[in-house]
Amino acid sequence: MSKAKIIDGKKLSNDIKKEVASQVAQLKLEGVSPGLAVVLVGDDPASQVYVRNKASACDAAGIYSKVINLPAHTKEHELLKVIQELNNDEIIHGILVQLPLPAHINSANIIQEINPNKDVDGFHINNVGLLTTGNPNMKPCTPYGVMKMLESEKVPVWGAEAVIVGASNIVGKPMALLLLAQGATVTICNSKTKDLSAHTSRADILVVATGRPNMVTGDMIKPGAVVIDVGINRMENNKLCGDVEFESASQVAGAITPVPGGVGPMTIAMLLTNTVEAAKRTL
Repeated sequence: MSKAKIIDGKKLSNDIKKEVASQVAQLKLEGVSPGLAVVLVGDDPASQVYVRNKASACDAAGIYSKVINLPAHTKEHELLKVIQELNNDEIIHGILVQLPLPAHINSANIIQEINPNKDVDGFHINNVGLLTTGNPNMKPCTPYGVMKMLESEKVPVWGAEAVIVGASNIVGKPMALLLLAQGATVTICNSKTKDLSAHTSRADILVVATGRPNMVTGDMIKPGAVVIDVGINRMENNKLCGDVEFESASQVAGAITPVPGGVGPMTIAMLLTNTVEAAKRTL
């Protein structure tokens, strides 16, 4: 039996989606109907599932969603043209290009083409720069969702020792910036970190986003720590697991996110939040 409190991302995300739906209804009364365009290049099965989930979440919240499916052989200049058209489309407030893109397309070029005010993923260099200076325009959805989870659990961030395992542009780095902005002392670890457990075992807040299943175990965690597992990995038995070994970790942590049902649902909830925020700014 787990000792740790389970942080229910599914319930919290549903609460946020209800709030989004009421904001959408209010915006429509003011003459603005929020719209999100999702661009999918190729037929990666995992990406197709994500895109379907995003579209159905939009529908449930009353957000107009447009899914643009392009073949895998689409050329970079063709994709750039699609982005330009969406930038100029007044009924689209948010643009999301599903990553990863096929190898022949430079993702950075595509992200830079998105109007920063429609960049609901928060990946455009303007948005990254604003986040770095503590004045965010669009916050990346997954780290934003993690901050909402910490807030909902009333986790004290100010003065806390926060350790992030994984230094990606999508999760690790923006996660560090959001925690810093709230007064945490932040350490970022990566695959080259020596003696990883020396860092993880002093974390009051531990965020793991490596894409390596069960990498962090209970003996690497400070008793009572809040553990946020961003990873989602499909094992050979077809079961999903995180980057944290849940059984051992949940015996030591004070609170922990499950996989599935933890951070995953929050990412989509924050995508909807960002889309509504983008729509509000057009008023």
